[in-house]
Amino acid sequence: MLMEKMGLNIAKMPLSAYRKSSFYTMRTDALDRFGTQLEQRFTRIEIEEMMLAAGLKEIKFSNSIPYWCAVGIKNQN
Repeated sequence: MLMEKMGLNIAKMPLSAYRKSSFYTMRTDALDRFGTQLEQRFTRIEIEEMMLAAGLKEIKFSNSIPYWCAVGIKNQN
C-alpha cells in the first residue's frame, strides 16, 4: 500500500490483486490454487475449445484479474 500511495503502478506486482482482500479470501484462494491434490492447467484457447464443444456460445473471458473466469451462453434446445 505504501508504494501505491507513492503513486507507483503496482498492478504487475505479485499478489497485488489481493491487496484489499480479507485474510479469509486470501486463505481460501490459496487453498483452491495450491492445496488441490489433482491439478490441471489449461490455456485460454483450450478453455474456449472445451466450452464450444459443450455447446456454449458468446464466450467472454475476464479482462481483469482473475483472468481465468469465463462465461458462455447455452442454447435451450
